[in-house]
Amino acid sequence: MGTSGWQYKDWRPPKGGDSSRPYLYPEGLPQRLWLEHFAGVFATVEINNAFYRLPERDTFAQWRERTPEDFCFAVKMSRYLTHIKRLKEPEEPVARFLGRAEALGDKLGPVLLQLPPTLKVDVPALDRTLSLFPREVKVAVEPRHDSWWTDEVRDVLKGHNAALSWADRKGRPVTPLWLTADFGYLRMHEGRAQPWPHYGRASLSAWLDRLPDVPTYVYFNNDPGGAAVTDAIAMAAQARRRGWPVTRTP
Repeated sequence: MGTSGWQYKDWRPPKGGDSSRPYLYPEGLPQRLWLEHFAGVFATVEINNAFYRLPERDTFAQWRERTPEDFCFAVKMSRYLTHIKRLKEPEEPVARFLGRAEALGDKLGPVLLQLPPTLKVDVPALDRTLSLFPREVKVAVEPRHDSWWTDEVRDVLKGHNAALSWADRKGRPVTPLWLTADFGYLRMHEGRAQPWPHYGRASLSAWLDRLPDVPTYVYFNNDPGGAAVTDAIAMAAQARRRGWPVTRTP
């Protein structure tokens, strides 16, 4: 259970203090120490900024050194492959990505391939891309065009033990709930509760009912106003009340 990123300025109180809502980072904590603080209260994070600008290998290595032994980084694939190349000629982009991200060592969790909403189904391109990842690297795929929901796509994902990334928007699934790997992957984009973009308790409970009986990575991407943090805490608490093992949360 974690969030999509950790560097959000409204996750710390404004100068002078503000008790109107809880904050993840204490007042006065320098931004250069946010990762250490985050990794002390959460055990996993999804790195979104790698999508916009792929970090250097040294940056991944530093993240590995700055976090506890049990910490796990899910990493979003560079948009160069998914949005610019649109899965064409994937060999060089995948090799470059892995050559850097593998500096995380055993802290490298799933690699997320989020496809653009304008990219229609291309089974050969998906198959070719997934074949380039070593079997030990977990891969989750988040298509966003309805043409991808076919049995052939499902079979390709299963053949590579790649997870279909389940996604939520406003409390409802926006993807089929296929289980295509020996792990699950869920992204929570936007809830319907107030204040926006929080999730309500009933919505979080409904998602727990849907989760597969395999180890599952859940990341909250509704970061404004600290919603991702409070919702991750709330969902984890519900899961623990069901007797489920959950990684640490604040």
